[in-house]
Amino acid sequence: MAETRQLSEIGQDILFAARNELYMNLPYLDAALCALRFCPGDEVTQSLATDGETLWYCGAYLADRYLRSRTLSNRAYLHLVLHCILRHLAKKRGKVPELWDLACDAAVESILDGLGCPCLKETISPKKQTFYHECLHNMPVLTAEGIYHRLLRLRLPEYELAQLQTCFFADDHGLWSPEERENREQNERQDERWQSIAEKAQTGMETMLAGQAEGGEAVQEQIRAAVRDDVDYRAFLRRFAAPREIMAVDGDAFDYVFYTYGLQLYGNLPLVEPPETREDRRIEDFVLAVDTSMSTSGALVRQFLACTYAILRSTETFTRKVNIRILQCDDQLRSDIAIHDLGELRRYMEDFTLAGGSATDFRPVFEHVARLQKEGAFTSLRGLVYFTDGMGIYPEKRPPYETAFVLLEEPPLSVKMPPWAIRLVLTEEGLSRAVQAEMEDDPEEMPWL
Repeated sequence: MAETRQLSEIGQDILFAARNELYMNLPYLDAALCALRFCPGDEVTQSLATDGETLWYCGAYLADRYLRSRTLSNRAYLHLVLHCILRHLAKKRGKVPELWDLACDAAVESILDGLGCPCLKETISPKKQTFYHECLHNMPVLTAEGIYHRLLRLRLPEYELAQLQTCFFADDHGLWSPEERENREQNERQDERWQSIAEKAQTGMETMLAGQAEGGEAVQEQIRAAVRDDVDYRAFLRRFAAPREIMAVDGDAFDYVFYTYGLQLYGNLPLVEPPETREDRRIEDFVLAVDTSMSTSGALVRQFLACTYAILRSTETFTRKVNIRILQCDDQLRSDIAIHDLGELRRYMEDFTLAGGSATDFRPVFEHVARLQKEGAFTSLRGLVYFTDGMGIYPEKRPPYETAFVLLEEPPLSVKMPPWAIRLVLTEEGLSRAVQAEMEDDPEEMPWL
């Protein structure tokens, strides 16, 4: 009993020392580093664990890491805190547990390996380096969500998963499970608290790291992705609709008092008639551009176009006759298809094929649209939506219409998008939800999915 108490005290001292050293090196994480209370918990975990409120620790585990190297205890503490900052606990619901746990550990360890702090310096194992390198082929930032989807696609055998889990292990995720987090209201409050902490950390990092070439970019990129709000692509697309007068009763501009008074006074003669037209917002002239470089997946492009098609075909948005151009481009324009009605759009979706596979250059699309405008191909072009990973050569001048770049992942901080560009970051999950919502109304409308 006395030995256990002594180890608990030693473990607490190690955590205090780690927190102080991390604070001195990473002051922008001050609120996060102090957000968890310490509690000895040999009966809860044999390493470190958290439920988002308390850091449970095993004194023997911390003492062993500290004796091997002080940086190991620093890394273990920051590893667990980063899980909370990046809201990995709240996002576990609905995921395959062992894959999500591994993805979160790998994402956090990539941050620790990317930070230039001496207090976190450790030799990166070849297995880690190989895993990072393979992941970076498919994603610009190593986020838990991106790694998780990659692991789902790979379907690794159990022994390979076990090797990776051992390689990235630093804490116990047993308290993350949904059954351990049944109080939904409390969980939501806790998630909001950590989002607020993450936003403060992001603000502090943007201030302290401005103009610096290295140190902190990895955690800054992931925090920026973690605090991003979910967006509704359907609502976003409707901003490109133009006001038009249509044949429909305008209930807002019609006074029912005079209408009913006339009926009461004269029997069947209303004093006013309802207006036969009203103003509505409809999409007519519009450009959809698709990045077909090697970094873009054909399945994701198809899903994006399917979602866009489903939104455009809604009666509140789409006019009977439209002028939509669908462009495919990598480092040069590969395809230009003109769409004039829903039937043409549907046929295009059924026969859609991706053309390209080279590097990314956005300029050919804007040059082509400028030529089309000069030739009179558009009456009133409201905007252009470009589906891409965000990494390419941008035009220097702002076009005379709104331009939005739709991204599935935050591009690295090194990618500087022009200030005039609207940037919309969707997740694969969010895009899938948007498609599913539209398919529920009429699933036979999109048989290609």
